[in-house]
Amino acid sequence: MAFDRISGILLHPTSLPGPYGIGEIGDEAMAFIDALAESGQKLWQILPINATGNNASPYSATTTFAANPLLIDIDGLIQAKLLSADEVAHLKALPQKKVDYEVTVPARLGVLRLAGSRLAAQKDHPLAAGLAAFKLKHGAAWLDDYALFEAISVSRQRQGWMHWPDDLRRRDPAALAEARQDLADDIAAIEALQFLFDLRWQRLRQHAASKGIMIIGDMAIFVAHDSSDVWARPDLFKLDENFNTRVGAGVPPDYFSATGQLWGNPIYEWDKMAEDGFSWWVARMRRLLDFADAVRIDHFRGFASCWETPAGETTAINGQWVDVPGDALFTAIITALPDLKVIAEDLGHITEDVIALRDKFAFPGLKILEFEFGDGPPRDERHPYHYPASTVCYPSTHDNNTVIGWFKNDGREAAERANDAPREAAAALELLGGDGSDLHWRFIELAMQSGSNLAIIALQDVFGLDGHGRMNTPGTIEDNWNWRFQAGDFTPAARQRLRDLAKEYGR
Repeated sequence: MAFDRISGILLHPTSLPGPYGIGEIGDEAMAFIDALAESGQKLWQILPINATGNNASPYSATTTFAANPLLIDIDGLIQAKLLSADEVAHLKALPQKKVDYEVTVPARLGVLRLAGSRLAAQKDHPLAAGLAAFKLKHGAAWLDDYALFEAISVSRQRQGWMHWPDDLRRRDPAALAEARQDLADDIAAIEALQFLFDLRWQRLRQHAASKGIMIIGDMAIFVAHDSSDVWARPDLFKLDENFNTRVGAGVPPDYFSATGQLWGNPIYEWDKMAEDGFSWWVARMRRLLDFADAVRIDHFRGFASCWETPAGETTAINGQWVDVPGDALFTAIITALPDLKVIAEDLGHITEDVIALRDKFAFPGLKILEFEFGDGPPRDERHPYHYPASTVCYPSTHDNNTVIGWFKNDGREAAERANDAPREAAAALELLGGDGSDLHWRFIELAMQSGSNLAIIALQDVFGLDGHGRMNTPGTIEDNWNWRFQAGDFTPAARQRLRDLAKEYGR
């Protein structure tokens, strides 16, 4: 389905302000939706909100079906009488300007699991009936496996499931039954937290709908090896007899890295998935639509062919492209979900088969303004005014430097751009004018002016932040996913300017 001509903001919920160490899906998120509406914006794009393990990356989740309980708002749990103010007072001492996952995750999980345990134990709690209905709806589909996996994983200090005792690795029924009995209380708390997330998210989503705000979710193409998905269905992944990956996912050398990116995620056994009409993928997409109105698919090119690197490699250089049945996959998904709206993240090594797959299903692709000032066709021919309507225009994304950081050539990618940066910066000024001090607003206006039906602005670019506001640097694991803004940063003046631009350019 096509998108209307609208604009909006890219912001992960972890970046929202609030007093408890990380952004939440409570009142601050509701206020952010109000701010979007006041700014004349019609969409909010988020990153994946699946539960994660030791890695803070939302693209390395321990499940593709369960949500991240860290995002549950603490004040909502107090209002539900599942926690007291005294029990969470210590959370207000957590770092506020950036998320410090090392201290924030254990501190928050402690009180969250206490709340989940209390709800699970109180059969007369006002939310008990809702919890029972949630378990009935999702139990067999994914919740039973996820809750058991998470409980075992926590009890074993997050030791990867590949290293569990053999009977648990191989899902011996007697061993699973024993684990369910031994960890019954932990499992019940985990299930309760998934229900509480769902409850609070649906409150948020209903508020967004009332303000005319579409939520665009995000789906990572791959899943983590140490995930409930791979443990529950190892037959769907390219694993050896000991459940280790035979090949790992990644991308070859590109703009971001001279040695490529070696993600290491297991790669799908596509022939096996095709046997039942890709039901796992249909279920995964249907679950994501519980949280979002449209879906951005990360690394879309991997649905045409996938870069497979043999196990044991330390870089992604020695890989190969392997065909993927993307046509059959998306035919199955669209047949099951005919109203699905998809955005294809079509960056990287794009070939004709990727373009053909994207265009067959009329999925909008991405246009990144920061990429428009390097070598290529004459600039007037690729001015954003000429972008097809079926594209999405971004000044920058969560995987790029901010506009100001890009212009100043600061941050972690500076060395790689050292030779190109002055020429690209000069080209930007030639097209847009000025001295660069307000380049972020000039880029935002260019995105709004573009022919793309969707214009999506990273909130850091609204604030004019330099490279210190960057969300992620691909190929690195340090100092990512931790940026937060503070209450008051999204000023009335910035909201008005966004509103004026949206109105001027018909969004």
